[in-house]
Amino acid sequence: MNSLKQDIRRALKATFPVFSGYIVLGFGFGIVLHSKGFGVLWALCMSLFIYAGSMQYVAIDLLSGGASVITMAITTVLVNARHLFYGISMIDKYKGAGKMKPYLIFALTDETYSLVCTEDEDNSHRYHLLVSLFNHIYWVSGSVIGAAVGSAFNFAPKGIDFALTALFVTVFVEQWLSSKDHTAAITGVLSSVICLIIFGADSFLIPAMLVITLSLTVLRFIRQRKGDKNDD
Repeated sequence: MNSLKQDIRRALKATFPVFSGYIVLGFGFGIVLHSKGFGVLWALCMSLFIYAGSMQYVAIDLLSGGASVITMAITTVLVNARHLFYGISMIDKYKGAGKMKPYLIFALTDETYSLVCTEDEDNSHRYHLLVSLFNHIYWVSGSVIGAAVGSAFNFAPKGIDFALTALFVTVFVEQWLSSKDHTAAITGVLSSVICLIIFGADSFLIPAMLVITLSLTVLRFIRQRKGDKNDD
C-alpha cells in the first residue's frame, strides 16, 4: 500500500508531460478567450467547471456568436462523444471509488484517461484522484495565466493549438515505453488510421472509438477464455 507522499510523487511524475501541454494549451485558450471580449473570470469558470479543452475552444465562437443553449448542448455532446466510450471502459477500474467517483468521472479527459487506464495494481483510487486533480490544476492555471496575459499585452495565438498534437504524441510515447504489452496501442492506431481513410478527417473519431472499444472487448474476452482454459 503506497503512502500519500509516494502517490503524490508518482502522480506528479506521470502528469509532467500533461503539465507541459496543458499549460500551453490553457494559455492559448485564455488568450483567444480574451481576444473575444471575455476576461479572467470567464477563463477560470470555464476551465474549472467545463474542463474540456477542445469544447472550450469551440465554446468561444459559440459564446461570441450568440448561439442558443440547445445549440451549445448538442455541440458539446458531439464534440465530447468519445468520453462515453472512455467511461464505459473505466467502470471496473473506478468501482469502489466512493466519494471520489463523481470527480474522477468529471475529470476524465483524454490525457487523464491515458494515464489512469494502464493496468497497474499499485494504481489506487487515491492515485487516480491525484492524477485527475493535478491535470485539472494545470489546465485551470494555464487558462487563467493566458487570459491575464491577454488582458495586459497584445498576444497573437497563431499556431499555439499545435501543442495539442504534440501533447498526444508525448503521452502516447510515454505509455508505449512504460508498457510491455502494446496490443491496445497498436489496435488504437490501426483502427484510427482505417477509419480516417474510410470516413475522412471530419467524421472518423466516433467510428474509430467504436471500433477500438469493440476490438479491445473481443481481445479481452479471448484472453479471459485462454486464462480459463489454462486454469483447467
